[in-house]
Amino acid sequence: MKELLHHLLKHMELSVGHGENYFTMSRGSFRYRRLIHWRRRLYMSGYEENEKGFTVTFHDGRDKENYVIDITRENGRYDVKMRSHPSRVNRFWISYPSDADEHFYGCGETYSTLDLKGERVRIFVAEHQNTRRITRKLVRDTLIGHDPEKELAFLEYESYYVQPTFVSSRKYYLHADTVSYAEFDFSRRDRVTLMFQERPVFHMEAGKDFTEVSEKLGALLGHYGKLPEWLYDGVILAIQEGTETVERKIDKALDAGVKVNAVWSQDWCGCRRTGFGYQVMWNWEYDQELYHDLPQKIREWKEKGVRFLGYINPFMAIEKDLYKYAHEHGYCVKDKKGEDYLVTITTFPAAMIDFTNPSAYDWYKSLIKENMIGIGMSGWMADFGEYLPVDCVLYNGSPKRMHNQWPAIWAKMNREAVEECQAENEVFFFMRAGYTESVRNAACMWTGDQHVDWSKDDGLPSVIPASLSLGMCGEAIVHSDAGGYTTVMSMTRSKELLMRWQEMNVFSPLFRMHEGNQPSRNVQFDADEELLAHLAKMSRIHTALKPYLLQLEEEAQKGIPMMRPIFYHYDCQYDNYKEYMLGRDLLVAPIRKQGRTDRHVILPDDTWIELNSGREYEGGTVLIEAPMGTIPVFCRKNHTQISEETLQEVIKEMKS
Repeated sequence: MKELLHHLLKHMELSVGHGENYFTMSRGSFRYRRLIHWRRRLYMSGYEENEKGFTVTFHDGRDKENYVIDITRENGRYDVKMRSHPSRVNRFWISYPSDADEHFYGCGETYSTLDLKGERVRIFVAEHQNTRRITRKLVRDTLIGHDPEKELAFLEYESYYVQPTFVSSRKYYLHADTVSYAEFDFSRRDRVTLMFQERPVFHMEAGKDFTEVSEKLGALLGHYGKLPEWLYDGVILAIQEGTETVERKIDKALDAGVKVNAVWSQDWCGCRRTGFGYQVMWNWEYDQELYHDLPQKIREWKEKGVRFLGYINPFMAIEKDLYKYAHEHGYCVKDKKGEDYLVTITTFPAAMIDFTNPSAYDWYKSLIKENMIGIGMSGWMADFGEYLPVDCVLYNGSPKRMHNQWPAIWAKMNREAVEECQAENEVFFFMRAGYTESVRNAACMWTGDQHVDWSKDDGLPSVIPASLSLGMCGEAIVHSDAGGYTTVMSMTRSKELLMRWQEMNVFSPLFRMHEGNQPSRNVQFDADEELLAHLAKMSRIHTALKPYLLQLEEEAQKGIPMMRPIFYHYDCQYDNYKEYMLGRDLLVAPIRKQGRTDRHVILPDDTWIELNSGREYEGGTVLIEAPMGTIPVFCRKNHTQISEETLQEVIKEMKS
């Protein structure tokens, strides 16, 4: 494998140029245009081996300039770095050979596909569900009918979490040290092209298998650390609308036999009702009218074994006193006139705290420490992070260079708050937006705001490629909102969708619910006795998986994802994003389509036991019955990670 990387880098090509970017932001979605003033392909004029690696020189015949790239090799890792370059150059295109049948994965989080071969990927964080794209889809569905398998062109999509990192099916990774807008182009059959807007620096390393590749990438990027063990003791219920509602629904769930490890109340700090739905009032102290005596209630619920989780993001509601304090102290991101930059989020404007201002950073962190951890919270959703406007004015730094880094800085603040309170074994947080440093700073990720539907690119099916692509980038612990979040127009969450989503999420690292942005239009977990019984069963299955999930979390500390593509352990199915491995031993095939009570499952060559029926299969495509309340799950007959005791406990709960 060392020879492979040497060969690829020895045959790289370089072009340079100069261009300009034009960004327009609307509700976190960025319309991007570029103007390339000139671009020239250079020719390789020198190649020289040395004791540390080798050096490649490219020559610009027109301007008589040389561009030198040093490649150092240490312990199998190739570090590639261009030396200084003329200031007039601000575009660099580096390409190297690729096989026609090679596959690529990662670049952050992708929802509509897993394999990036044939695609061009923008490395720029944004709101995944932008209104322009949603409107186009709704118009399309109205005119030609809803087709859940229909998707837009790949470049139509944006992502909360991007990262200049990918893994090849030839078992190597590439990670770039860049923060500016970039593009990774896999559209050509025979070459990969990396476009940078700053001096290229990147790393490549190969392994004998994907596990080794993940471990080596993890050693480069780092990891967060262990999560609290209580997370695997059942389901995190989403309940809102005040102390009485939370208490009543907790008791209702416990009485129905649901194993509840926590309740997540995103409106702990108040709510606002808008045209988009029931939304959080972004004022980071508990609402004493809606959640009276919250610190005391948190202690009482914890005595029942139920933790309390909240919500926070980098914005502030401009109607409230905390914003007034931030405004008076100059803590907000500014516009070019020196006023607080107000960003429209769905239907209302909000101010963003300037994390490049040390005083603002420390003050905001103190809100987490005092107003959240300080009242007994065991965790929270650390939302957003992808909205930094590129035309704002910061206390320190360029917004165009800080934009991609913003979610990672946001993650770092949350991590520091937990650590400074010495609460690592009790408290966690989960995020949706991310960039390179998020791997070491974010406790875990969730896949964002899926639609409450069956659509391939935004609904239940999109969770699988999103989770797997993040895993290939080093984000090893990923989960989703059971039931989805976004309701727009006539879209509503059905009972069937909620139950099928729960069945899938049981076989993921964390089992957490969401009411959605319009709870009254979406079926909730306690709507009837069947739903409560279903949730009770699912919570027992997830709890039974705890010993296995704890083993997988140990591996996650090395960068090995808990949810893995089929090809991760089997040399096949490089384009399969409809099934996944949970660890080494379990293959999970969720029901992805409305109205289905069976599905075809493609099993790699091995001996598999289907857990619901106990039948044995030797690989190939099989049709598996999956009535409501069941999900096709297979265990390797010669399993090595999941203990027989844990496996039998899971099977018992699945059949209960």
